[in-house]
Amino acid sequence: MKKIILLALIGLCLTSCDSDEVGDVSLGLFTTKDIKINVLTDPIVTGVTCHVSSIEANLDWADPSDMSISCRQTGEISPGMIEQIDQSKSGEVVFRKSKSFLFKNLKIRRIYDPQTRTLIYLSYSTKETTGSYKHSISTVPLWGTTAYRTTVSSLK
Repeated sequence: MKKIILLALIGLCLTSCDSDEVGDVSLGLFTTKDIKINVLTDPIVTGVTCHVSSIEANLDWADPSDMSISCRQTGEISPGMIEQIDQSKSGEVVFRKSKSFLFKNLKIRRIYDPQTRTLIYLSYSTKETTGSYKHSISTVPLWGTTAYRTTVSSLK
């Protein structure tokens, strides 16, 4: 039991020391739950920045599964970046964060829609909660970038 408490305290310290955390909003004086806002720069498409909000329950075994995501173009997106990404229908995981001691994770997956030349960022929980897998979506159109202009010219 002492080991479990020690692991919980270490996990609490590590989660409160996230270097990508840009916001921390308390949900009230009589709760241990906070809304955390993390920033993520796509590791391949570095011109995209996402902000993800989720609830952290500091003294619980697991955090709630609810989350929200918003992604925007914050820099150049080049054709080379788009060529490097996984262009399958399931895309690829670009961010992962543990939300419990029992296999629940928050994941963010990047999916490319070639028809509309849009990047889709899907955040989701890997564990079903009250009959649903919680998820949220944000899109970043390539319109106005060199990646968009290159794909349009290659289609002609």
